[in-house]
Amino acid sequence: MRRLAVATLDANWEHDHTVPSRTLYPHQWSWDSAFIAIGWSHVRPERAWCELASLFRAQWVDGRVPHIVFNPALRVGSYFPGPEFWESGLAEGAPAAATSGLIQPPVHAPAAWLAYRRCPSEQARAALRRLYPRLVAQQRYLATRRDVGGGGLACIVHPWESGLDNSPAWDAPMAAVPADAAVMRAYRRHDTAHADVAHRPTDLDYARYVAIVASYRERRYRDDDLAGRHPFLVECPLVNAAMGAAEHALARIAPLVGADPGPHRERAARITEALVRRLYDPTTGTFHPRDLRADRLVPARTVLGLAPLVLPDLPAQQVSTLVAEACSPRFGLAARMDRPLPSHDRTAPDFEPLRYWRGPSWMNVNWLVRRGLLRHGRPDLAAGLRDSMIELVARSGCHEYFHPDTGVGLGSPAFGWTAALLLDVLADDPAG
Repeated sequence: MRRLAVATLDANWEHDHTVPSRTLYPHQWSWDSAFIAIGWSHVRPERAWCELASLFRAQWVDGRVPHIVFNPALRVGSYFPGPEFWESGLAEGAPAAATSGLIQPPVHAPAAWLAYRRCPSEQARAALRRLYPRLVAQQRYLATRRDVGGGGLACIVHPWESGLDNSPAWDAPMAAVPADAAVMRAYRRHDTAHADVAHRPTDLDYARYVAIVASYRERRYRDDDLAGRHPFLVECPLVNAAMGAAEHALARIAPLVGADPGPHRERAARITEALVRRLYDPTTGTFHPRDLRADRLVPARTVLGLAPLVLPDLPAQQVSTLVAEACSPRFGLAARMDRPLPSHDRTAPDFEPLRYWRGPSWMNVNWLVRRGLLRHGRPDLAAGLRDSMIELVARSGCHEYFHPDTGVGLGSPAFGWTAALLLDVLADDPAG
């Protein structure tokens, strides 16, 4: 299995970064690169630092790290939505490289810390020193430009920014976005040429995705009037939990690069407090996204609600209720798991075991939940999740995602973060 994972990463290596997949995702994706760097740190640590450096070279002047960095060697039209759709070069402060204008969960500082811990060296410390101010700028962008609700949390402006693109968590806020499925006749979707249409977002979903991007692109991706004009504004538990975890990681990195860890610890505490205050529902015992347009929590119970377990300072009450939620029939976490952890409540009427993020099991979310369980003293449940993750790949290979009942591989084969995080759980080092 280790050889399979390394071979998958090697096959996806593209001179200074790793593509998620050669077929479906031929460019560089933001949070994919963070997870992939963790895998590289176990076998080729120099590639871990090259991966992160490559991504952050495309950071915007305002601090945002774009969710896609496009490979200029690929022909126009080979991927949708490609650089000609985003038009990032027209935006103030965009990099020379063609990118999207959106972000993804800021899991990069924890990835950098883990890469250093896996293989500490003077070269790794120098790489950390170069990366640190960019990681700080990324956090500053989210904490300032994106605090649209004024409550101390970052908001996402598109479902793609959550990483869980097609989650049922976005159905309610997306329903308010005007769009017509006929819009998609003007474009050629790339994803459905490489994956089963029944597994992917619908054309109506894609029409809404396009409409949201168009709204942001018209203002050249400025964030100064999001509250007044933008059609999709949501505070996401995963994005904000990742932002808090990033501050904890930066507090560990800071002494290594001659910086003060204190401000990072203070910001981490503020983010955790804001998450509990704004996104936790004591009735359901889990976290929910907050739709800022409607000023209410989204009722869907998805794996997003378990993400705050990654925060080491999450209060004991919330840890207890999240563990209960994870172990309930909705998600089925156990020390010995009969089925993989799903991405959505498997008892819900809109649970779809085949469709992207609406039920299938994903290696990266499982990895995040596992780390949270280890942080909060539940090695028994973490071991069950680890065994389940390894079994998925043993049965089906390094697929993009997996059927939440049978474990059959779905989406793209030879997927980067599945291979990378398999290497990490095989190493089974819970520290860091």
